[in-house]
Amino acid sequence: RGGVSLVMADVVEPDTMKNFHGSFERIDLDMCRFPYCIVWTPIPVLSWLLPFIGHMGICTSSGVIRDFAGPYFVSEDNMAFGRPTKYWKLDVNKVYASGSSAWDTAVHDASEEYKHRMHNLCCDNCHSHVAMALNLMRYDNSTSWNMVKLCVLSLVYSKHVSCAGFLKTWLPFFMLAGIVLTVSLALNLR
Repeated sequence: RGGVSLVMADVVEPDTMKNFHGSFERIDLDMCRFPYCIVWTPIPVLSWLLPFIGHMGICTSSGVIRDFAGPYFVSEDNMAFGRPTKYWKLDVNKVYASGSSAWDTAVHDASEEYKHRMHNLCCDNCHSHVAMALNLMRYDNSTSWNMVKLCVLSLVYSKHVSCAGFLKTWLPFFMLAGIVLTVSLALNLR
């Protein structure tokens, strides 16, 4: 009888430890680790004109960034346009199969699939790679993730990594908008 209790305790304890460990994953800006996050960085010129459009990646449970960086290439921990300036922390408990292994499997499978795809700026891009990972894990009980939905939700829910991240994201846009406004006012006041 005592052996049965010991076995039952052994079965319960790892689940408790796993949940304890998973719920305390921390974002580490110095090491560029964003566990269970979608990360974003601006694309020069394109993001200066349309600051809601940028380069997106998805991170593993340990915070390693995976991003569809170009034709037949998914990078690991080296985003195509530099370090993330924004991140959107997702809830691992909203993964259908639950747990970090289901999350990591979906990120891995989406990355392996995108290693065999041609990059297309408008139709099959980094946002599509992240959407596939979320669809594979059935995040938030949904398989309808797409690049438009991710673009909008990322704009709404993302946090900037720092003041410098905020400036890198928005300063070029505001500078260009200021120049356009100044020039148009100067031409209209003549």
